[in-house]
Amino acid sequence: MTALYVISIPIAISLVLVLLLRKVQAWQSRRQRASTPSLEEVKGVLFDPYEAIEPVGNGFVLDKTEPIKLRPFRPKYFLTMSLENTTLSDFILMDKTYVGRANLRRQLIKDHQDATVQCNHSAEAAVKEFYRWTTGTYLPRRYPMLYRLEAPHPESEKQQSQLLKNLVTGASSPTDADAMSPIDCLKTLGETVDTDFLFLLPSSTAPDGSPIYHLQAFVTCFPSGFSTRQKLGLPLAQIHAPVPGYAAKLEKSMDRFFARVEVGKIVKRANWSITTDDVLFCEEGTHIRENEDGEAGAEPKNERMLEANEHSIEEDIERQRENVKIENCRLRVERQTLHRLPVSKALVFAFKTYQERLEDVKADGDGNTLADAIDGLGIGNVPGMRVYKRGVVWGDRVAAYLRQ
Repeated sequence: MTALYVISIPIAISLVLVLLLRKVQAWQSRRQRASTPSLEEVKGVLFDPYEAIEPVGNGFVLDKTEPIKLRPFRPKYFLTMSLENTTLSDFILMDKTYVGRANLRRQLIKDHQDATVQCNHSAEAAVKEFYRWTTGTYLPRRYPMLYRLEAPHPESEKQQSQLLKNLVTGASSPTDADAMSPIDCLKTLGETVDTDFLFLLPSSTAPDGSPIYHLQAFVTCFPSGFSTRQKLGLPLAQIHAPVPGYAAKLEKSMDRFFARVEVGKIVKRANWSITTDDVLFCEEGTHIRENEDGEAGAEPKNERMLEANEHSIEEDIERQRENVKIENCRLRVERQTLHRLPVSKALVFAFKTYQERLEDVKADGDGNTLADAIDGLGIGNVPGMRVYKRGVVWGDRVAAYLRQ
């Protein structure tokens, strides 16, 4: 009995060490997947997903390609992440609205630079990393009929790196981010593709030691009722503070998900709303917030609550209802993606904005579905969403039109 007891002690120690070793190896494996460039294996061949960008196809013709039609409608609104996997090749979408959008974006960046482009020092390396990949790899490989790499002009002393030639607009941009400021990188990105980009980095720590991501840079030409410049430097929780139900239903899961996004993976989702005009650059006026007592507060300024003594909230909402004109209303949908950069480990949140006339939604046979979704804003897991999205202003009139 004594001999068995003596033998069991080293065996037990060995088993404990083996279990600890396995846990450490598993932890290191998870950490490595999120912190090193991804080399994936397909049919026994290793490849870098950031380099393995597939061309869009010979059948792609820009001025004949219709914008995609997203229909993320549900009869009841549930506040969830609703993520789907996609590929890095499908990161940026192009369609026949590109020329008009590119001209608008160029003008917006010129007229509203502080509102459309910002970069904190902590994000400078991430912005330049993303710029190099987008201009030097992604665009010329994905859309070779739209973007082409060219050698610098032989007489140019300043420009020694390759240029990205935009075959649609005729513009040429350097691919060497080191020769550019982060702001110039962001401006060029904003003018070159019809997609907005926000850069998030771990900038604080939760009580449990996990990282919390903050917005540290952006080029955003088409904000939908929020001021991106006011969000700069804020963590996810504060960025989403106006969203009803976010703190209770999404904050912790969002923070956990952002912390574990793997390099080389990309996810997508869609977000929809109804706007009462077709303005794409909109820093205010598309949301209403409820105060702590559940009372609505109109939002003539970005995410600002009206004080009770300013004027009657009910009167303001009624006035806004009277101004709703169906012919001016638009279904506004954002196709959103999220992925991690391989070197800086920054997260890039990107979105492309789509607008559709309500008559076109009806013509596609989706009128009743959208009307049901409008009614469902107030009966899902966050009833306050009907107020937040201004459904109390446009909801009844728009739903009635869609059902006609």
